[in-house]
Amino acid sequence: MPKIINGKEISAQIKEELKEKVAEMKKAGISVCLAVIQVGDDPASSVYVGNKKKACAYIGITSLSYELPEETTQEELLALIGELNKRKDVNGILVQLPVPEHISEDAVIRAIAPEKDVDGFHPQSVGALCIGQQGFVSCTPAGIIQLLKRSGIEIAGKECVIIGRSNIVGKPMALLLLRENGTVTVTHSRTKDLKEVTKRADILVAAVGKPRMITREYVKEGAVVIDVGIHRNENNKLCGDVDYDDVAPVCSAITPVPGGVGPMTIAMLMNNCVESAALRQ
Repeated sequence: MPKIINGKEISAQIKEELKEKVAEMKKAGISVCLAVIQVGDDPASSVYVGNKKKACAYIGITSLSYELPEETTQEELLALIGELNKRKDVNGILVQLPVPEHISEDAVIRAIAPEKDVDGFHPQSVGALCIGQQGFVSCTPAGIIQLLKRSGIEIAGKECVIIGRSNIVGKPMALLLLRENGTVTVTHSRTKDLKEVTKRADILVAAVGKPRMITREYVKEGAVVIDVGIHRNENNKLCGDVDYDDVAPVCSAITPVPGGVGPMTIAMLMNNCVESAALRQ
C-alpha cells in the first residue's frame, strides 16, 4: 500500500508553528492582521472564507471581514483595496475569487499592494518567483512543496510532471519544483501522448480540473502522486483529478481528496500573512 500523504496532519503542524510564532510576535508588540473581501454570496466562496477566518482565530491573527453585495462596482471594490493598502495595521489583503462577472479579476489582483499580496497572485509576486527573488508564493503550490518535504520525499534530481498550466497552480508549481532542483515538464490539453509523458514522472502533480481523469495508465510504478483537483462525483462525494482507488496500488505515495492538498492552501495563506507582518518590521 502507498504512503498516504496526510494534508490535515501536516497543515495542523504548520498552524501550531505559526501559533507559537504569532504569540512571540505579540510579546514583541507586533500584531498580524488579514483583511478578507468577498463580493456576492457564492456558497463555495462562503465556505472558504469561513475556513480562513477559523484558521486566523486559531493562530491568533486578527481577521477583518468585508462581505460586499453582488452589485458592488469595480470602482467601489478597488477603492476599498486602496484604503486597506494604506492601513499600517493590515498585513495581508485577500479578495476571494471568483468575483462577479462585471469586475475584472486582473484589475483586482493588480490593485493589491505586492507586500500585502498574501495569495501570491500579483504580477510582481509571480515575477519574483520566476527570477528567484523574495516574494509571496501562490498558496497551493507552496503547500505542495511542504507536503513533499515534510513527508521526506526528495525532489532534487527527480523527474516531475505537472498536468495543467494554470496561473494559480500549474505555472508556479513548475517554478517551485525547479527551485528545489527537480527536472520539470508541464503538460496540458494540447500535449501529445500525454500518458507517455506522465509515465516518466517520479512526482506527478495532477491539476487538470477533470474528475478522476488520471488512472493507473498515466502513472509510473512507484511514483508520488499529488492530486490538486476537488470535485463532487455523481453521489455528491468529494473526489479529485486522480482516480484514487485505481492509482493507489501502483504508486509509492499519494494525497487523498479530501484531506490532502486542500488544508495546505489555508495553512500557507496563514504563513504568508505572518511572513508579511515579520517583513514589515
